[in-house]
Amino acid sequence: MGEKLVVIGQGYVGLPLAMRAVESGFDVVGIDLDEWRVKRLDAAESYVEDVSDEALAEAGRSGRYLATTDYAAAEGFDVCVITVPTPLHEGAPDLRHIASAGRSIAPFVRHGATVVLESTTYPGTTDEFLRPILEEGSGLRAPGDFFLGYSPERIDPGNSQWRLDNTPKVVSGLDDASRARVEAFYGAVVERVVPVSSTQVAELCKLLENTFRHVNIALVNELSIFARQLGIDVWEAVDAASTKPFGYMRFTPGPGVGGHCLPIDPSYLSWKVKRSLGHDFRFVALANDINDHMPEHVVRRLALALNQRCKPVKGSRVLVLGLAYKKNAGDCRESPSIEVARALVKLGARVRAVDPHVDLAQLPAGLEVELTDLTGAELAAADAVVVLTDHDCFDYELVQRAASFVFDTRNRCRGDDVERL
Repeated sequence: MGEKLVVIGQGYVGLPLAMRAVESGFDVVGIDLDEWRVKRLDAAESYVEDVSDEALAEAGRSGRYLATTDYAAAEGFDVCVITVPTPLHEGAPDLRHIASAGRSIAPFVRHGATVVLESTTYPGTTDEFLRPILEEGSGLRAPGDFFLGYSPERIDPGNSQWRLDNTPKVVSGLDDASRARVEAFYGAVVERVVPVSSTQVAELCKLLENTFRHVNIALVNELSIFARQLGIDVWEAVDAASTKPFGYMRFTPGPGVGGHCLPIDPSYLSWKVKRSLGHDFRFVALANDINDHMPEHVVRRLALALNQRCKPVKGSRVLVLGLAYKKNAGDCRESPSIEVARALVKLGARVRAVDPHVDLAQLPAGLEVELTDLTGAELAAADAVVVLTDHDCFDYELVQRAASFVFDTRNRCRGDDVERL
């Protein structure tokens, strides 16, 4: 038998890790409190794009993967990785899921065991927040009795080029011995590990990565607003700038930011700076303001476009392409597409949506949007077609041929009847 690994949380981060660990020879227990998820996993039905049904079935056949809601299955573990959500609550970090996972796994922590936190959070969480919970529940101490570390997740759903196994993994520990244990574990499942000196550095690394993206997306989003007012094609400017081989990284405008990372993680950093140093992180506050208002800007632009065609928003039939927060993925968390759809419904539009990647069970409750298929008839019946998530599976040539008007926030369509963000 191989080492026993427990992965707490079987979502977009935890499930790919569990599958990769099974492939690497670990005996894996995937714990998730969502009974719907566990039933799907038992039936080898994946709800995560990066994990196929066949991969789940193979893991089940190997006898080295168990999905369960019962923490008792964690007994005797060698390594435990916590991959639970870390949302915001009234603008402050909400660590209740980390606390719950820590309290639940603590009784099973034994001498020599290793616990790793992967959930994105503010610097100091592993040492100052999770460690006391584990020590109290286990009666052991870290460092010394057990090993504790932090390794930020770098999962990019839908990215076939950069996967868990070939994306460099930053690792850290409370002390040198803990870092060595964390490095040894991830070294068995990924191609390259990047050790850093402390858990705080690793925690800040993750926030830096996401804040960098958040700020630069806000830059091009605001630029797209001003460029249109100046009569300049921002997409052409972005394409031209992207030819520079140094000193520039391509970011594109869109209807906002979504997922669990960008709308939330930078706020963890600004909260920590404010709480510890008493200063405002002005870049994050400005980026939040710009990106948070992009769905409103999209709705305003669409309303203006319909008005120019002698049609009010109220009563108009609007076909939304994409409800997920990013292309080729089904994650709807914090999706700006959802916010646009809700705003249109509130204004009286008859909104229908197409998104083959999204699982119906994952859509927000109360979303008054009818899901449909992308057909010529559906496109022709719409007063406006709005491209919000640019999935590759959409037939954009059909969209351009059949739709009377397209408002494209992702630069996938061309034509006289296409207006771009």
